Amino acid sequence: QVQVVESGGGLVQAGGSLRLSCTASGRIFRINVMGWYRQASGKQRELVASITRGAITNYADFVKGRFTISRDNRGNTVYLQMNNLNAEDTAVYYCLTTMNYKDYWGQGTQVTVSS
Repeated sequence: QVQVVESGGGLVQAGGSLRLSCTASGRIFRINVMGWYRQASGKQRELVASITRGAITNYADFVKGRFTISRDNRGNTVYLQMNNLNAEDTAVYYCLTTMNYKDYWGQGTQVTVSS
């Protein structure tokens, strides 16, 4: 069994920063990709950023230059540093862990940016 738990969401003013964390635990074996997605109210879930086991990163255009994804040395914890937040970044942020061609999602953490 695999558990994926996010933390670090909250309320922040526009222009501020937040750092999200996500840890995968349990029966962990060769995590291929970890990533962050977000879903705003009334919208579809969308990719924010991802990082592969080989440390290759991928970012959505709307966060390039503002968000940075990183991971710990063990490879089962991923972080999302979010700077210069704006109201359009308000959403529930979900962590995805892909392992052995299976996807494991966390419960999500709410990020609210006040303008």
